[in-house]
Amino acid sequence: MAKMMTKSAVMGHLSQKTGLSKKQVAQVFEETLALATKESKNGFVLPGFGKLVVANRKARMGRNPQTGEPIKIPAKRVCKFRLAKSLKDTVLGKK
Repeated sequence: MAKMMTKSAVMGHLSQKTGLSKKQVAQVFEETLALATKESKNGFVLPGFGKLVVANRKARMGRNPQTGEPIKIPAKRVCKFRLAKSLKDTVLGKK
């Protein structure tokens, strides 16, 4: 199985493909992350890649795996990332 690319490998590859320096590519990544962090409350889209969405989870009953005792899990807001359909189809091998 192939290894996952490291951050520096990704920066080096994008630097070669775009003609930008690694420092410039890293700066674009940092700015994108800062923007996503700031806008995540409203949802954030990277066209062709996916989107960050905020979802509300309802309160529910769970079970302590050690004792088997029922416990109440409170409601909370969570952040999810949804892949774009075209990317998901490519990754999962669908046509």
